Amino acid sequence: MKIWVDADACPVVIKEILFKAAIRTEVEVTLVANQTINVPSSRFINSIRVASGFDVADNEIVQRCDAGDLVITADIPLAAEIIEKGGHALNPRGEMYSTNNIKARLTMRDFMDTMRSSGIHMGGPPALNKTDRQVFANQLDKFLTKNK
Repeated sequence: MKIWVDADACPVVIKEILFKAAIRTEVEVTLVANQTINVPSSRFINSIRVASGFDVADNEIVQRCDAGDLVITADIPLAAEIIEKGGHALNPRGEMYSTNNIKARLTMRDFMDTMRSSGIHMGGPPALNKTDRQVFANQLDKFLTKNK
């Protein structure tokens, strides 16, 4: 089992939690981004730089991800593709996407996109806070305990 990170938009504090978990559990974590990402020196932590472009990093993750792998992403369409492939997806706020909730999340995402396209702007999500970080860390630990 490996962990793949949609690293372009992943908050630094979440990456730090993932680095600690990789070293502690000896699970390979690979960050995928269209820019260079500095990672700690560890045989369990890697990064892949892909070309710039729409969904290039997402496509790389989908291509490399195997059933049972975990993907860290806030990108709901990417999460849906990973789940369809037999993988698991966790967002940086600690919500585990599943076959039970991904369709509802996609529907809401599409609705919000339609609203924005119509000129209605409702703002983005609130900043990641301490509670979000703790929920993420707990979900990650729970997943690793169950699946490692």
